[in-house]
Amino acid sequence: MCTILAIESSCDDTGASLIHNRKILSNVVSGQKIHERYGGVVPELASRAHQGNIMPVIDSALEIAGVKKEALDAIAFTQGPGLLGSLLVGVSFAKGLALALNKPLIAIDHLSAHLAAHFINEPTPKFPFLCLLVSGGHTLLVKMDSETKYEIIGRTTDDAAGEAFDKAAKVLDLPYPGGPLVDKYAKDGNPLAYPFPEPNIPGLDFSFSGLKTSFLYFIRDNMAKDSDFVNKNMADICASYQHRIVEYLLHRLEKAAKEYNINEIGIAGGVAANTYLRKKIQEKALEKNWHIYIPSFEYCTDNAAMVAMAAHFKYLNKDFAGQDVTAYARYGG
Repeated sequence: MCTILAIESSCDDTGASLIHNRKILSNVVSGQKIHERYGGVVPELASRAHQGNIMPVIDSALEIAGVKKEALDAIAFTQGPGLLGSLLVGVSFAKGLALALNKPLIAIDHLSAHLAAHFINEPTPKFPFLCLLVSGGHTLLVKMDSETKYEIIGRTTDDAAGEAFDKAAKVLDLPYPGGPLVDKYAKDGNPLAYPFPEPNIPGLDFSFSGLKTSFLYFIRDNMAKDSDFVNKNMADICASYQHRIVEYLLHRLEKAAKEYNINEIGIAGGVAANTYLRKKIQEKALEKNWHIYIPSFEYCTDNAAMVAMAAHFKYLNKDFAGQDVTAYARYGG
């Protein structure tokens, strides 16, 4: 029997969640509108906003769950990677609360949390399990052998898929965050209207820098011919660019599934909320006889419920952190 409070503050969303014996009791997230005017997350503003949001978010999560903080068995937090200033707010608060309540700390890697999102709701994956983790900061292929044991078998060599979406949105002069808007406009467009090149690098790794450059030149050259090109063709542009990214992701996923002979397949991360990706992987699952697992929308973007689930597994293994634990901005420290 264990009840854990989990805190998420890796970027610009402040989250808190309560989990009791593997059941999520509450999941509260507070966003930060201030970054919209700058077209992207401003780290200093993000950390300041976390300081103002963290207490109300945690209080709300405890109230919704009907749990007193004294009844907690552990305090979990996202240790990294992420924006260091933002992470430090969550880490410092968790350490202080754990010290005050005399409760153990559980440090959670952001990647582990996204993977753990698959175990919140039934059905859950069987092992070995292959996950495509795609977000604004990560594009990874991960082979899981248990809830806590995994191996990264493919990763981006430059930019992440989510960044490729957001940068294209910026070129199209769409407001931040642009990725969801590309998805929205693409629903009314022809995904085959404009053929963008698929990146080609060896193995199971990804690369998006060339695709972003190709998109930039495509818009520049067509705008030179017709200054209203983007406005007149927004839906087709978004649909075609989105199609190329999604097809590229699925081609790599299919290659990994074949290479490792795995048919338990999932997607995770913020880009896993993309409706076209969700649709296309379901089509691919029928074609390849995959058993697919896609977390609910609320568990794809940054949230504390996925941190709580990852913490649950660590708690069972008595994998606790000391008060000397620190945040890290990138993998490897």
